[in-house]
Amino acid sequence: MEKEICTITLTGEQPEQYTFYSNNTIKKVESIDNPNQQTEWLEPSQINKHNKDRIIRSCPEDVKEVVMQILDYP
Repeated sequence: MEKEICTITLTGEQPEQYTFYSNNTIKKVESIDNPNQQTEWLEPSQINKHNKDRIIRSCPEDVKEVVMQILDYP
């Protein structure tokens, strides 16, 4: 089992939660407030630049560099 690095929640009309793991995988949970939430595994290219920016701004400082590498963030 891979180690969880951190989980970031992006708020909005449909809140989304991104969890980053040590094997460079990303889990996205959509509509976290909804009992019918959807979970999917993403590649960095599937996350738009706006959401990547928001994730990095919300990321704890101690893991920010690792998350940036996983996201292939400039």
